Amino acid sequence: MSDAATLPSGNAIGRTDVTGDTILDIRSLKKYFAIRNAWGRRTGWLKALDDVSFTVQKGEILGIVGESGCGKSTLGKTLMGIHQPTDGEIIFEGNDVAGLSPDAARDLRRHLQYSYQDPGASLDPRWKIRRSLHEPMVIHGALGYEERERRVRDILRAVGLPEGHLDLYPHEISGGQQRRVGLARILTLQPSLIILDEPTSGLDVSVQATILNLFLDLQKQFNLTYLFISHDLSVVRMICDRVAVMYLGKIVEFGDTETVFSAPRHPYSRSLLSAIPQIGGERITDTFSLEGEPPNPGNLPSGCRFRTRCRLAQPRCAESEPELRNDWPGQEAACFFAE
Repeated sequence: MSDAATLPSGNAIGRTDVTGDTILDIRSLKKYFAIRNAWGRRTGWLKALDDVSFTVQKGEILGIVGESGCGKSTLGKTLMGIHQPTDGEIIFEGNDVAGLSPDAARDLRRHLQYSYQDPGASLDPRWKIRRSLHEPMVIHGALGYEERERRVRDILRAVGLPEGHLDLYPHEISGGQQRRVGLARILTLQPSLIILDEPTSGLDVSVQATILNLFLDLQKQFNLTYLFISHDLSVVRMICDRVAVMYLGKIVEFGDTETVFSAPRHPYSRSLLSAIPQIGGERITDTFSLEGEPPNPGNLPSGCRFRTRCRLAQPRCAESEPELRNDWPGQEAACFFAE
């Protein structure tokens, strides 16, 4: 991908270099939710995450994309410990945090933070901004008030808000400002990796551009790594170094962003990319479009989960589930017939 891309507002986007050191290693991660009948008996499993594996390198922005219900947000919340994994390993900065109790994992996860899709919902409406920014340091650290206040003021300036906002309540600031406050709240703990869950949803284009540039500025200033969960494929292409495409709890394609977007291998990826609005020029592909609805996640089809909507489906697709193939430089796809 080029060093800079341009958002519709005209703001320039530029990324930092990736160091190549692994900060997060996900190994065969599973998260199943029990399906119960009216009497409370388990009748099956909803496989929200099913054998998901990937690594995140220090300094990179890894995008996670897919339709609603594909498991993107469940992935982020499982990494954070909001959901306990059913199986698998989560190796963060050399420590396996999967399966630990919330108390045992708290210190290990201190440098792994989650930015909620609705920033206003993560701020207590009864608290002024100052108290909301102090709270994480009160819970996780032993800093005195003066040191906490100094850090709060420094970080508030870093996210582009005046100190006067410390005495405001969440309802007194805009949605874009609430996102800045949410970021400031996270940064008080000096994280190394932040999970951004739909960070530009609900914002108009000009505010999106400002927030995205803020993410990149903060990445450089605080040496951050991002896991960028989004349905906005245009934004993902602009700022992400690599991208994982998810479908019904599985990663079906993974690779360098520009490689995946310019030459998608999996039929589902090609279908997603064909839906990106284009103004002038040609689409990446017009030959694939999504047909029908995804199957019931509690009653998945045999073999390939995408076969019921795929034009390339063959009898083999119903017999076994394809694994990710790394037959292309910087790109993997889970399809028997990917070329």
